[in-house]
Amino acid sequence: MYRFICIFVVLLVLTACGSSRPVVRTTKPTAQTTKTDPRKTKRPVATTSPTTQSPSRPVQIDPTPAPSSQADKPTIEVLEATTAVKVTTAMVMDYIEKYKEIAKKEMVDYGIPASITLGQGILESGAGTGPLSVQANNHFGIKCHKEWKGPSVSYDDDAVGECFRKYSDPFESFKDHSIFLVTRERYANLFRLDIADYKGWAKGLKAAGYATDPAYPTKLIGLIERYQLQRFDVEVLGASSITNTINSSATLPIKSDYTTEKQHVVAKGDTLYSISKKYSIPVEVLKSKNNLNDTALAIGQILRLE
Repeated sequence: MYRFICIFVVLLVLTACGSSRPVVRTTKPTAQTTKTDPRKTKRPVATTSPTTQSPSRPVQIDPTPAPSSQADKPTIEVLEATTAVKVTTAMVMDYIEKYKEIAKKEMVDYGIPASITLGQGILESGAGTGPLSVQANNHFGIKCHKEWKGPSVSYDDDAVGECFRKYSDPFESFKDHSIFLVTRERYANLFRLDIADYKGWAKGLKAAGYATDPAYPTKLIGLIERYQLQRFDVEVLGASSITNTINSSATLPIKSDYTTEKQHVVAKGDTLYSISKKYSIPVEVLKSKNNLNDTALAIGQILRLE
């Protein structure tokens, strides 16, 4: 009986000890796992937060177009005269390249600064993109007036449905612009100015009523200086230097035998510069031989050529 009781006690003790170990072990790993898992869960969350901020720099696209559009703004101008259009610097440069030679020719033939012709062409036609220049090849906004017998187009300007001249090509427009200025008395004072004085010409055009815009001279002078259109005046005159205004006192080369003809009678459309070109005589020589203080001429006036 005693032995049986001892054996029972031993078995009871062993059973209790054996069952206690797995209970403690399973509890501890469970507690560790519970503590570890939140850490593992938090780390990705903490990592995700900076990652979200870091890619936000390329993702924020708004600042990117802003500099780009601002960079484009200096290359875009709004040209307002008979029309208002937006053009790029490249478009203006293309226009200058296309029409610079005809502007220089008009300067030689009619005594109108090439800088003024090109500047007005750019301003009035929107560098060749305005409705009048596209539809009618009218680059200078010249209206029909009562003497015009050619084709025309209707366009809203100072009034609704005004009549504007239409040309077969832009070069015809350039020529008509020269004739328009030369043959009208109100522009006569322009031809008394130094041909190198593009500022005086710009102001004179407004004073003579070419445009109603009070800022017309400022716009025209701004275009001339921004694109250095006065350099074409220099090329025609043969001057060697230029500052804010062209150095018109530059001495031109003188030949001893320009022509065998002795005189020229000034006809309608003649200018000192066209006569100079015709007889290959420098303007300064013509002025000196005829005691001229400026470039103004009168129809019927006789000029000495030698």
